[in-house]
Amino acid sequence: MTFLKPSITDALDIIIVFYVIYRILLVIRGTRATQMLLGLLLLVICSILAQWFHLNSLSLMISTLQAVWVLGFIIVFQPELRRGLAELGRSRFFSFFMRSSEGKIIEEVIKAVEKLVVRKFGALLVLEREASLKSYVETGTRLDAKVSAELIAALFTHKSPLHDGAVIIGRLILKAAGCILPLTEQPVYDKELGTRHRAAIGLSEETDAVVIVVSEETQQISLTYEGFLERNISIETLRKRIKELTSEIIAYGED
Repeated sequence: MTFLKPSITDALDIIIVFYVIYRILLVIRGTRATQMLLGLLLLVICSILAQWFHLNSLSLMISTLQAVWVLGFIIVFQPELRRGLAELGRSRFFSFFMRSSEGKIIEEVIKAVEKLVVRKFGALLVLEREASLKSYVETGTRLDAKVSAELIAALFTHKSPLHDGAVIIGRLILKAAGCILPLTEQPVYDKELGTRHRAAIGLSEETDAVVIVVSEETQQISLTYEGFLERNISIETLRKRIKELTSEIIAYGED
């Protein structure tokens, strides 16, 4: 009989199902969804027993409840489901497809810095890594826009109401502009280092973000990370350092 002769496809099907169930259990572990999932499982068991003993009315009632239960599960536990999808998107399999988008984001940032230097505009660009910058995003104006060199350059023009703050980029989007960053508490003796540099150092001391500073007075490019400041670097050096520091991270920053 054919059903007693499992094929490679059947084995693959079973492995995929078990993996999906395993990932779901990992996501809902320790959350309110665990109890609701147990309730849904109980309904399924009752439905099977009702069909087995030919309890038609009970079977109809349970099947109706199942539809409502699943809908309620989706509505009530949107955060858990969203987190699960985000975790799935972070897997190595999907990161392969995200690398090209990440590279485009970096190139747009580099082009924006080049434009800002030529136009003699100061700038403060933050690249989010693993640590969430949500609290800093909330201090500015939320944009959730596509990252482009033209948009970044426009945000830092003197006519822009958001040019004094920082632009925060993460999850393949320009999250916010005009954001306020914490100033470093360490003494800064170099008079050439203004508020933007102090803010860049301050954020890099408190988070793992990478911050780019373009000086309005000297047009020099600086890069800060982990409280360390690299000053007067070239565009090529900037490109190399950003790729090293944000590889496979900038695309997946949390909200």
